[in-house]
Amino acid sequence: MPDRRSRARTAGLVGAAVGAAAAGVAGGLAVRALLTRRDRAPAPVDPYADEPFDALPADAELVVTTDEGVDLHVEVVEPPGRGAPALTVVFVHGYALDSGTFHFQRRALTELTSPRLRLVAYDQPGHGRSGRLPAGEYSIDALGGALWRVIEEVAPDGPLALVGHSMGGMTIMALAERHPELFEPGGRIRAVTFVSTSAGELAGVPLGLPKLLPRASLLPALANAAKLTPGIIDRARGAAGDIAYLLTRRYGFAGATPSPAVVKYVERMNARTSVESIAGYVKTLYEHRRYRALEALRHTRVLVIAGDSDVFTPLSHAQEITRLLPNATLLVLPDAGHMALLEYPDAVTEPLRVLLVAAAKKRSTT
Repeated sequence: MPDRRSRARTAGLVGAAVGAAAAGVAGGLAVRALLTRRDRAPAPVDPYADEPFDALPADAELVVTTDEGVDLHVEVVEPPGRGAPALTVVFVHGYALDSGTFHFQRRALTELTSPRLRLVAYDQPGHGRSGRLPAGEYSIDALGGALWRVIEEVAPDGPLALVGHSMGGMTIMALAERHPELFEPGGRIRAVTFVSTSAGELAGVPLGLPKLLPRASLLPALANAAKLTPGIIDRARGAAGDIAYLLTRRYGFAGATPSPAVVKYVERMNARTSVESIAGYVKTLYEHRRYRALEALRHTRVLVIAGDSDVFTPLSHAQEITRLLPNATLLVLPDAGHMALLEYPDAVTEPLRVLLVAAAKKRSTT
């Protein structure tokens, strides 16, 4: 049993890591960020200061239960007019975030009238308004099963398009592993978009960690976080709150002047994710390896979007996906970090719209 000093040291590491997890993959807190001063230049006008984050309308809010008994919060936006939609688009968010990650994409696509799109967004297990596992660790394989349950319950028929950010992209790969028939020529899935994701080898990503904080010291602390008492975790997490904004900005964004409102929104999504959930995903993220699963997508329209300054899922990981999928299109966003779809929403939304329009008109290429 660890002594009091060991438990306190572990709690301190976990508390600090929570602040960085908003950027996508826990462990990237890097003490270096604690030693970096805030930019003292006058703040530019924030174009998203009044953006209604967490307030987008939905036509229906549903609960879908996974095979593990976790209740998922699902929102559905129906297309305008009558008749069946041309395409149902399912958004799958990343680690320590929630479905609000796709705020700008969902808002823009809701206004699209040609083609008519049905939008489905849900919170992954242990995230947002969804339930948690009562005990044990999460697995990306189970996330693939959860996505299948959402499709079964909410979009049981008709053509589909899937959009995954970070761990959400890994979830789509897990679905392809479980149900490759969905991606075959003539299958239901007509298009896939991967944003800031990886097919594997995350254990080899430096995550921006300086030499003074070896990653090997941090990961065991995160993996054992759920064993600490809630009081210890709460105090450590509260202490990290003062630096959460700086960490989120540094590790989730790469541009010189990201919107403060957007950075704060990412920080809030992270704060809504329990430390038990953050810890429960560490092992499966670092064990994720689904290069062979990508074979199922070889006949599917695939768009891969990556920031050239992403420290969590580096550009090389996106390039590897497109190397394995010659039919895929790679879009590299300059000066973009892991949260590119929120940092540069138009640069992500427009190519996504183009893909969905093409997918709605014609089935995947063979």
